[in-house]
Amino acid sequence: MSSPPLSAPETGARAEPGSFRDPGNRIFHLDGQVLRGLDRRATEDWHALAASDFFPPLLAAGKVCGTEPVDRDTLTIPDDSRWDTVLRHERIPFVSHPYEWSFGMLRDAALLHLEILTTALGAGFSTKDGSAYNLQWRGATPVFIDVGSFEPARDGEPWPGYRQFCQTMLYPLMMQAHLGLDFQPWLRSRIDGVEPGQMRRLFGGTRRFSAGVFKHVHLHDAMQARHADASTGTVREELRDAGFSRDLVLTGVRAVEKLVRRLDWQPPASHWQQYRRTCAYSEADRERKARFVDVALAGTAPRLVLDLGANDGDYSRLAARHAAYVVAVESDPAVAEQLYRRLRADGERRILPLVLDLADPSPGGGWGGVERASFADRADADAVLALAVIHHLAIGRNVPLTGVVDWLVGFLATAGRRGRLVAEFVHPEDPMARRLLANKPAGTFPDYRREEFERLLAGRCEITAREELPSGTRTLYVGVPRG
Repeated sequence: MSSPPLSAPETGARAEPGSFRDPGNRIFHLDGQVLRGLDRRATEDWHALAASDFFPPLLAAGKVCGTEPVDRDTLTIPDDSRWDTVLRHERIPFVSHPYEWSFGMLRDAALLHLEILTTALGAGFSTKDGSAYNLQWRGATPVFIDVGSFEPARDGEPWPGYRQFCQTMLYPLMMQAHLGLDFQPWLRSRIDGVEPGQMRRLFGGTRRFSAGVFKHVHLHDAMQARHADASTGTVREELRDAGFSRDLVLTGVRAVEKLVRRLDWQPPASHWQQYRRTCAYSEADRERKARFVDVALAGTAPRLVLDLGANDGDYSRLAARHAAYVVAVESDPAVAEQLYRRLRADGERRILPLVLDLADPSPGGGWGGVERASFADRADADAVLALAVIHHLAIGRNVPLTGVVDWLVGFLATAGRRGRLVAEFVHPEDPMARRLLANKPAGTFPDYRREEFERLLAGRCEITAREELPSGTRTLYVGVPRG
């Protein structure tokens, strides 16, 4: 697992909470560095990997995260005596989880994993794992991060990561491609992904004949049931006796890759896809708003900008002119998918689109609730854009206005005076606010007023800029955190 978002230097090596399942290697964070400790066996695998013909080209192409050995004697990391070798990895600008990705992101991540596996198998290597968590993103470009997963392939053995790949990548893609179900809630609810038995119940009747389902769901589930009481060693012996070979593994992986390429999902029509056309902005509003955001970020050189409610990503692109990295958060999977496709087509490497419900952001998950860090714990930002989103939280989702302000400013906790909150308050008389209020009982939101928002913001930030848009029903603010 790679590093959390860019943050202040640490004073001592800290073990990554999400890196414990493979006892042969573990990730640590030390003074901004991402380190991996390898035990004796993992060290042998690393030396074989580094000397191979296939691995250096993957590094050079950026398909595997940058990795180099470091002088073992210059570092002190936890369980020091266990690690024969220490590697240093490049930092991933923002760590995301598969349940925060759009369909296209998950598919492209799966295809990269399969491409790397196919290349490795051809050179006599395999990967121990097939988890979607083994991949991260540089903007709209996936990158494989689990260097410790590579090992020499053994004759007569299937790909060890097949089940993980199915549960965390192939099955979620099938659910959305074949059934139109958003996969994100399924992956978020269970860190190990969707079980074959669950899929089998979803794909009964004629659905079992959807592309790839019978083989990778029904037969897979039946094989698991058949071998439920058999040891791994026994299964391997049966496969070897049956003539199972490395060539068959490679053929199977290529067939899975072909299947993944066939899986497709076209985003359905969405209110938010038409938001630019249907919202109450005039052209003068848009121009004034873009200029305000540009001036607010100019000269601040933020490491990380959060664009909350990014929609078509126009303000994310504007922020990227000034920032090292931008995370564009959108709650509608269809809108996020369209944004990802545009960013990918442009080769954008500094804007990461994510699917996230702002009123229900990703919590901590997995073992101890910390194996997968919450969005709040990862989102250590220098600037936050909250444009045309506050009314949706306060009115649409009934979040108290004071809670919205505290939440937004909270992302800037470590930024201090260099932080910037660029917020848009939509007045109650604005057409969009009136549309939301029409669905609520009269008098439900007595505190939703511009004066109250300003009071709350001023209590947490110094308001350094304020501008009313020409429409007269929306006001923009720049807040610099106090403290």
